[in-house]
Amino acid sequence: MPTLRSSSSCLRSSASPSSVSSPLQGAMGGGQRGLSASSSLSASVPCDDRDLDQTSEGDSDSLSADEGSDFEDTLRPNVKKRAAKRPLKTTPVAKHPKKGSRMVRGHSQKESEPLASDLFEAVKAAKSDMQSLVDEWLESYKQDQNAGFLGLINFVIRSCGCKGTVTREMFKKMSNSEIIRHLTEQFNEDSGDYPLIASGPSWKKFQGSFCEFVRTLVFQCQYSLLYDGFPMDDLISLLTGLSDSQVRAFRHTSTLAAMKLMTSLVRVALQLSLHKDNNQRQYEAERSKGPGQRAPERLESLLEKRKELQEHQEEIEGMMNALFRGVFVHRYRDVLPEIRAICIEEIGSWMQSYSTSFLTDSYLKYIGWTLHDKHREVRLKCLKALKGLYSNPDLTARLELFTNRFKDRMVSMVMDREYDVAVEAVRLLTLILKNMEGVLTDADCESIYPVVYASHRALASAAGEFLYWKLFYPECETRTPGGRQRRRSPRAQRTFFHLLLSFFVESELHDHAAYLIDSLWDCAGSQLKDWESLTSLLLEKDQNLGDVQESTLIEILVASVRQASEGHPPVGRVTGRKGLTSKERKIQADDKVKLTEHLIPLLPQLLAKFSADAEKVAPLLQLLNYFDLNIYCTRRLEKHLELFLQQLQEVVVKHADPPVLEAGAHALYMLCNPEFTFFSRVDFARSQLLDLLTDRFQQELEELLQSSFLDEDEAYSLAATLKRLSAFYNAHDLTRWELSEPCSRLLRKAVDTGEVPHQVILPALTLVYFSILWTLTHLSGSGASQMQLLSLKGRMVAFCELCQSCLSDVVPEIQEQAFILLSDLLLIFSPQMIVGGRDFLRPLVFLPEASLQSELASFLMDHVFLQPGELGMGHSQEDHLQIEQLHQRRRLLAGFCKLVLYGVLEMEAASDVFKHYNKFHSDYGDIIKETLTRARQIDRSHCSQVLLLSLKQVYTELLQEQGPQGLNELPAFTEMRDLARRFALSFGPHQLQNRDLVVMLHKEGIKFSLSELPPAGPSGQPPNLAFLELLSEFSPRLIHQDKQLLLSYLEKCLQPVSQAPGYPWGPVTTYCHSLSPVESTAEASPQGYPHSKKRRIEGPSRRHRDDISSPQEESLQLHSIPPTPTLTSTAVRSRQPLGGVEEMEEGESEFTQGQPLSGTQTSRFLSPQHLQTPLNPSGPGLGKQLTRLSLMEEDEEELEIQNESGEEWQDPDEHSSPSEPGLDLLDSAELNTEDF
Repeated sequence: MPTLRSSSSCLRSSASPSSVSSPLQGAMGGGQRGLSASSSLSASVPCDDRDLDQTSEGDSDSLSADEGSDFEDTLRPNVKKRAAKRPLKTTPVAKHPKKGSRMVRGHSQKESEPLASDLFEAVKAAKSDMQSLVDEWLESYKQDQNAGFLGLINFVIRSCGCKGTVTREMFKKMSNSEIIRHLTEQFNEDSGDYPLIASGPSWKKFQGSFCEFVRTLVFQCQYSLLYDGFPMDDLISLLTGLSDSQVRAFRHTSTLAAMKLMTSLVRVALQLSLHKDNNQRQYEAERSKGPGQRAPERLESLLEKRKELQEHQEEIEGMMNALFRGVFVHRYRDVLPEIRAICIEEIGSWMQSYSTSFLTDSYLKYIGWTLHDKHREVRLKCLKALKGLYSNPDLTARLELFTNRFKDRMVSMVMDREYDVAVEAVRLLTLILKNMEGVLTDADCESIYPVVYASHRALASAAGEFLYWKLFYPECETRTPGGRQRRRSPRAQRTFFHLLLSFFVESELHDHAAYLIDSLWDCAGSQLKDWESLTSLLLEKDQNLGDVQESTLIEILVASVRQASEGHPPVGRVTGRKGLTSKERKIQADDKVKLTEHLIPLLPQLLAKFSADAEKVAPLLQLLNYFDLNIYCTRRLEKHLELFLQQLQEVVVKHADPPVLEAGAHALYMLCNPEFTFFSRVDFARSQLLDLLTDRFQQELEELLQSSFLDEDEAYSLAATLKRLSAFYNAHDLTRWELSEPCSRLLRKAVDTGEVPHQVILPALTLVYFSILWTLTHLSGSGASQMQLLSLKGRMVAFCELCQSCLSDVVPEIQEQAFILLSDLLLIFSPQMIVGGRDFLRPLVFLPEASLQSELASFLMDHVFLQPGELGMGHSQEDHLQIEQLHQRRRLLAGFCKLVLYGVLEMEAASDVFKHYNKFHSDYGDIIKETLTRARQIDRSHCSQVLLLSLKQVYTELLQEQGPQGLNELPAFTEMRDLARRFALSFGPHQLQNRDLVVMLHKEGIKFSLSELPPAGPSGQPPNLAFLELLSEFSPRLIHQDKQLLLSYLEKCLQPVSQAPGYPWGPVTTYCHSLSPVESTAEASPQGYPHSKKRRIEGPSRRHRDDISSPQEESLQLHSIPPTPTLTSTAVRSRQPLGGVEEMEEGESEFTQGQPLSGTQTSRFLSPQHLQTPLNPSGPGLGKQLTRLSLMEEDEEELEIQNESGEEWQDPDEHSSPSEPGLDLLDSAELNTEDF
């Protein structure tokens, strides 16, 4: 039986695809099985002089990918091999074989069709045993080879989703290419789905079952039919022809089948190689025996066996060569990413299982090239394939050339835009670090270190493992001579923490150690949970730690305790897990008990040592949040509780920093639980502390009220006492200490006389605010009397008046604090407070008067919407201060917007916010957009009137500043048009739903534009006439009938206004042009005005914006785009005229353009999550979008305008070019190497 060799395909490579004979020729003819009988590889396998030379010499480099290597300058010498048992035919195959050349035996064609259907249904169901299914098919094949093989072929065709079948007449009269062309013509399904990509439960397991069938088929045939009568060559020919088909389903399914077939053949070749090695050892052992002990018969049988194994190996190698050259070499760069991923995944498995033949540069280069693929799944398969290779230390020596060539690419993939790809890249580099010493340079490693602070936890954890193996493992891990890891010594633990300190402090990559701890937790959790070593380092007297190192070490201690106690990453780090397993919860509970038992005795000592340093005391007080406080009772550790309360009182009396006071108040709140047996002790300690602070406050307050002046020390002491009381009032109910009334007197004096220092006013405002909330809490939980409710409302109204007076204070801090407290109180006492069955609180409802509403809006204009020159900050100010100020302004704006949305303020007040939507989009765009969306949900009609009011206000302001002459030529007017465009896009594409709103907006706008008469003179025009240009931005939201009505309405409104004949007003012309049904004809204008030139739209979205400029065009596009076709040509590139090639390549590639985020150059700022921020003014998430919002380029503004509307309602196919679906029929299935 002839061997299937790679050189045989090249001898016939000049034959055209149409000259390829049927893949079933050998099966039907029952004759010679050589590839010359089918010649399916001639359409796709290249041939060069080297191949011809090798063929003439009878040599074939086993499994050669492409002769030559990208990693060596010279070619390796060809390895001589024994010639095949029988020579291959080199006679060219006729285009149409003779009718009598195929012998027909056995049963009729009808028997093969039920066989193929049964196979397909069984594989689709995936319920039967695959080995039994293959055995049944083999039994039918042995009874009738022709019908059995025909059933297998039709099973493959059916698996492609094609309902056509291969008949007996097709075998007799049609060539291979004609059969495939006929099947392509029958592939006329309406949907683009086929079994491999079809959705639904019935297709869920089809791909796995299909691959298992191919694997089992080869496994069952490997000892018999694979070398004796089974037409494997013809099956390979069919799969090769289908893999180059125009039909994507054919190409995808046949490539999968061919690659899985290749994988199974690789396993067979590996087994043959092992058998050959065993046979060789047996033969050498027999020959080494003496003449008397040697058995000639056994030597002869071993030689025969070796000869048989050699023949089998040559046949398998020939099949693999045919599959690799005919399918893989072309499909690894297919236009479909799923096909490319299949090829890369399978070649990786070949290299791992049969590294002797496949782990060479000739094959590795395909993975290296594909590392640059533009699709996530393909890059992921490349990295996973390489991980399998680098994880084996025995194979790394053969990867040196590949590593040197593609190391830079692998390192750069750490910053891949797809998180899962970046994770695999870091893991791959970790394997290289562990198994290939010295390959990664310091520069390579330094580019990976910052990733430990990434927001994605899996990526940060992978980088943490890399960091551990690079910096910590060589210094801290010790192993026994047997290779087992032994218990770490205290010295090793200290070394670990010193290294961790030096990395965090010296790298200066981040300010919060919690993220570094979380990154190292999975690989170094046992070291990080060594709290004994951590606390001993902190409590040692002779330790050589600086101030920064001590602070960092305390932060590491708190972060490790929090991680062990809570079991979730720090704030801002994303994890895909929903919860902990039962085993993890048990470990978490055990760790919490251990850390509590260890730290309870040491916490008072740590507080005593670092009590003078506020930066160190605050995190130490937070440790109590992660304790199991019941251990104070169960372990009888009350004495340590007493020591802690003493240290807490000292810290509170000593410090006035808000972080320390908040941490102390919260720690005391955690202990003040009535369920604890030690509650009485803690409550007594709290009362002592508050009595002390209250007495001090009363004394200092009397001094202030009696004297007209306080020196700095007295003012600082009173402010510090008020800060302490305010911090504790936030967490504890201090109503019985009656602090509200004296603080109100203090604030009244501050408003009346202005003699109270501002540092005293700020905590006094907060303290009164908390007293009102605590009183409301008491009244809400019980049946309050009418007198109590009215008393509370009187206190609240009086406090609001004080805050209103503070809004005009000269100190900005007091103004902002008063605004925040006032907006919160107005929101709490709004009509929303009676919702949910609390109607008894109706007397507390309070709505602000018009004067207060006006002052709130004025404050917003003065403190939030500041021009860049009004910020008072130069470029020398540190960035973090600017960020903090921006967060504060965002908080103020969010508070005002919530007042509007909850009905505290009239919706017209939102116009002061909406009119800044465009100018301050980078700072507040997400907040304003969310406010606009919520306002529209509340009242669509009212919201549209507010939008128009915003435009009127902006226009009037500009008109008053610049005058009516040349108004529409100013840059500020261009900004107004952009604002109008944003407002127009917010209406969405639902023209019928918004019809009445848009028409009303146009009519009101026309009235406003003509509300004032023009000045005297021949060329005078109404001063508000330029407002029509702003209305033109809303014209695409109109339907055709309304445009005609508005044109008539405009003409009617223009009749009382005289204008010079022949000199039409420009704004009227522009507006009429926007209302014209057919913009290219002059007859569309009602008064014959010449059409003004269309304003050019800059930026990459120009074509997109032109597409949405007319509703008619939208409608036409939506109804004229044909459905995505099923067919995808792979062989017609050469038939295209030169003029159309560039257009075809430009629109074909779903590989480069089909996915909106597939290219590495696509802006990441167009993602919806980057434009959404909660409107909670007190939440920690406010203002987190600064970096994303402030770094947007001007060129991206236009795209973002479209995206704001499109991300909610836009159909992704709505604006695609009508020619693109057609090009899909003619695209190329191959990508040039340069694309990678």
